[in-house]
Amino acid sequence: MTAAIELIDVHKSFGHHQVLDGFSLRIDQGQTWGLLGPNGCGKSTVLNMLCHLISCDKGQVNLLGMPVHRLGLDVRAQIGFCPQRSALYPDLLPAENLLFFARLFGLTEKQSHQRVTELMHDFSLVDFSSTPVKHLSGGWQQRLHLAVALINRPTLLLLDEPTSAVDTEARLAIWNLIEKLRDEGTTILMTSHHLAEAERLCHQVALMRNGKLVAQGSVADLLARAPGQAVAKVQTEDVSTLTQCATMLGWPIRHHGGATKLFVPSHLNLREILDALDGVKITSISLHPVTLDDAYLELVNGEYVP
Repeated sequence: MTAAIELIDVHKSFGHHQVLDGFSLRIDQGQTWGLLGPNGCGKSTVLNMLCHLISCDKGQVNLLGMPVHRLGLDVRAQIGFCPQRSALYPDLLPAENLLFFARLFGLTEKQSHQRVTELMHDFSLVDFSSTPVKHLSGGWQQRLHLAVALINRPTLLLLDEPTSAVDTEARLAIWNLIEKLRDEGTTILMTSHHLAEAERLCHQVALMRNGKLVAQGSVADLLARAPGQAVAKVQTEDVSTLTQCATMLGWPIRHHGGATKLFVPSHLNLREILDALDGVKITSISLHPVTLDDAYLELVNGEYVP
């Protein structure tokens, strides 16, 4: 099967700053992938290369089996892109924005008006038909942004943090729209800082750090790479003794955001964990399943040892 997206040993620097350092990724048609990593790791640079807004210094960037710089207009017309920063015209109405991009993609006047009508309805924008974009809330602007990316009925959709800076209600609405596109077979690559977003929407997840791919796989694959099958969250003023005890037991201990976590075997219950930590003055303890947040911190922070 021809890959929808393929990056092979890609390097990119801006001045003396290396953003991508041998980055490789393959995405098959019909799959939805999440590209996750800390700020500055190169996520947006990858999407900009796929849109041929910038070129790589070394390596290959292919879309639908062709080098991106050789794509004809017929192939480019199959790609939709929703950038992180607004590409909308603030003084125009939602339908006027959609109509502009429809004509930019070469749709006829009849096709353009038909498509704009469909998207205004599908994205519940009809009630804002007379509202200039600059007066829409961030959530409604983001919906319009996604609608613009779909004006050409793309088979490949690139989304750069599609729910950044929107409230919970807007985020859930956008998730529903993306789920519908995913289930219809659209190939999607999205960057995100929301791990719950990737867990809900994506078939596969790729984790980046310092311009490199550090891990990839399904959510289940990544969870399996955490150094334990459950997480005990512990509050104690005696962190030193807890650390010594956990080390003797062979339970990895982590300190993130003021919380202390122990990775423990899943067959243990809280009573057994407390018995194993006998001698440690514990204020509170709770037991949780391993989440994608836990796996992300392990893999991206480089604490994971295969």
